[in-house]
Amino acid sequence: MDIRKTLLWAIFTISAILLFDSWQKHSGQPSLFSPSPAKETAVIAPAAGNKDLPKAVGATSAAPTATANQKTGEIITLKNDVLELEIDTLGGAIVKARLLKHLEEDKSPVLLFDRSKERQYFARTGLVAASGLELPNHTQVFTATKNSAANAIVLTAEKNGVRLEKTYTLNKDSYVVDAKHVIKNISAQNLEATLYAEIVRDGGRPSFNGKVEESSFYSTFTGPAVYTEADKFNKVEFTDIEKGKAKIPGTQVPGQAAWVAMIQHYFTSAWIPSSTYQKDLYVEMLEKNQYRVGVKSKLDALGVGQEKTEALKLFVGPQEEKVLENIAPGLELVKDYGWLTILAKPIFWLLEKIHGVVNNWGWAIILLTVLIKLVFFPLSAASYKSMARMKEVQPRLLEMKERYKGEPQKLNQAMMEMYRKEKINPLGGCFPVLIQIPVFIALYWVLLASVEMRAAPWVGWIEDLSKPDTLFGVWLGAPIGLLPILMAVSMFIQTKLNPTPPDPIQAKLMMLMPIAFSFMFFFFPSGLVLYWVVNNVLSIAQQWQINKIYGGSKKPA
Repeated sequence: MDIRKTLLWAIFTISAILLFDSWQKHSGQPSLFSPSPAKETAVIAPAAGNKDLPKAVGATSAAPTATANQKTGEIITLKNDVLELEIDTLGGAIVKARLLKHLEEDKSPVLLFDRSKERQYFARTGLVAASGLELPNHTQVFTATKNSAANAIVLTAEKNGVRLEKTYTLNKDSYVVDAKHVIKNISAQNLEATLYAEIVRDGGRPSFNGKVEESSFYSTFTGPAVYTEADKFNKVEFTDIEKGKAKIPGTQVPGQAAWVAMIQHYFTSAWIPSSTYQKDLYVEMLEKNQYRVGVKSKLDALGVGQEKTEALKLFVGPQEEKVLENIAPGLELVKDYGWLTILAKPIFWLLEKIHGVVNNWGWAIILLTVLIKLVFFPLSAASYKSMARMKEVQPRLLEMKERYKGEPQKLNQAMMEMYRKEKINPLGGCFPVLIQIPVFIALYWVLLASVEMRAAPWVGWIEDLSKPDTLFGVWLGAPIGLLPILMAVSMFIQTKLNPTPPDPIQAKLMMLMPIAFSFMFFFFPSGLVLYWVVNNVLSIAQQWQINKIYGGSKKPA
């Protein structure tokens, strides 16, 4: 019983600390677990291997503090059914990207790329020479020609005897930009050049219409990611880039797949080069609160009059697994479930199959929770049986505590003897639950990470499963919804069905936990809360039935 008491105290203490930390973040205060913010003057030097890459755009910096006066060329639009791009002829950079099928609260398209005073998130490419000779890059103005028939834009620039021709093409219903780069040596000498493709982003949390979309009570990854055949998928924290601790795979020989990406909740952008050339990946801090991740393709030597082609792809869109799997090896990993991916992927597959039948993500969540509960029914039954037996002998435990007051050794011996005779394992209710925890955590991450939940309605007042339930918020002026209240009630009922801890303080703490957890769930996406409510209701039904069976066959003390 001492072990049970210790475990309960540990759970309550950790929950209280996490609750306080979440409140700190929600109130705009620094997290208890976050490192101290870097000083305003802290800017790292460029990585040694990237000194050849230009930073500035035109004569002014691309940093957020300088974008009010940032130079731009002509802005050209390229659009299909799902994606609208704005391309700047200065550098041929893609400076805006609107996702036409994914809407904000005001029904305007999500603006993923945006190079403006408030935000910095865009993609660009260019050339560098091994000799240090300046070649066409993202600081130079390109001449643009639009091919409406092919839904393409051709951008051309020449410098020091080298011509770079970029062709951006958008196919119907595709989030992939085909970015063909043709490099021609029109000088009188041989050339060794490298083509770079990079994504630049500030370190701010994802926001739309000036509003941070992610809640302060849970956190998802925002930042660069890289993929190679050997090292697979790796995320890179902005803080590691600032400290110069970012680990990047080495040179990739021709034939090896590799890509770089910038990830945020629900959406991703990624440069995917061909496997034709040798590649090097890089990450770097450009300015304060501005970072870049990119890939350099080392072209074969270009003789006089020769040309080379590098066919890259740029993905700008939602993290939909089916779509990502068909674009590049491992690209579906940007929808990151962490160390529980091996469980989360089949869970999402099943959720998607159920949705294909019921055509509603809310009902799909409910049916999936029921199926998982059925699979774990034997384990849950064993756990609830153990708790029911513990509740059955609770009066005898209290009597023993009084009888052996001040004699802990005799009390423990008497308790162990009773457990032996009654064939009760005091921890028997814990182990079946522990086995199920990874599955339910994986389901939690599936619901949190899936862009399919964004703007997906369920019934009545739940119009978006990715946002908190705020049914009563209109009248109470606070984000209070029905589902979190049902969650608290279900947790309270479960607590009452469990054996009452002998320690009065411990018993009170157990009764307070539903209130603490429900407070956090007011800020969680309604899809997650729906899953917990359904799971709790099913658990209550199962536990009540088992308690009823064992409650009618109590043995005398």
